[in-house]
Amino acid sequence: MSPPSRTVILHCHLFKNAGSSLDHILKQNFGDRWVTREFDMGQGSNTDQVEDWILTSPKAVAFSSHTVTGPLPVIPDTEIVPILLLREPLSRISSAYRFERNQQADTFGAKLAKENDLAGYVSSRLANPQDRQCQNFQSWRLAMFCPGPEAELQRAKAGAAVINDVGVLGLVEAFDQALMALQRRVEDVFPDFAWQQVRANTTTKSPESRLDQSLRQKLENANADDLSLLRHAQKLLCADQLSD
Repeated sequence: MSPPSRTVILHCHLFKNAGSSLDHILKQNFGDRWVTREFDMGQGSNTDQVEDWILTSPKAVAFSSHTVTGPLPVIPDTEIVPILLLREPLSRISSAYRFERNQQADTFGAKLAKENDLAGYVSSRLANPQDRQCQNFQSWRLAMFCPGPEAELQRAKAGAAVINDVGVLGLVEAFDQALMALQRRVEDVFPDFAWQQVRANTTTKSPESRLDQSLRQKLENANADDLSLLRHAQKLLCADQLSD
């Protein structure tokens, strides 16, 4: 079988999962061939829109979006290499709070963070079942890659396996390893792909964002699926390392 005529990287950028650092590296490598776009998440799967974006951007090789939902697109004669980073959920939530507290924006999250300490921010978000920012956010997003009647966590683990099989599943806590995996994955097509350690869009911890034991327990309960998903991802990556 002949190799595909086109290979593209699709960065599925989850909020506060080191995605800005990854985008910085992609932009350094590909310049204006790195592109970004956001989609309406309220209409369910946007697989067709992502496919159209790739097809109508023939010069681009790296695509980044916070809002890819639905199964990964399949395009004839095109290899799509997805990369997605997961993060320990409590660290992600604390980071999201600090970011929104410092953000110069008029969004719901930014206003909520400025008006509350972390405990108040978390409580307000958890009070709304439709707000997934502090409740199994990563499981919710990964499950979108595998729609079906199964439980969300089951679909999220399947989604993680799909990303790992056809692209790069990484951990924020092992950022360099994820970049090494991406480099190996695309080296035949992009032999000059390189990176140096970079931290973009980071925030400094503050007293307002500290987790006391009560809040930690509340968040662990609310993010049990995300913690399970993280362990699943760690096992997948460990198995990959053993097979190398």
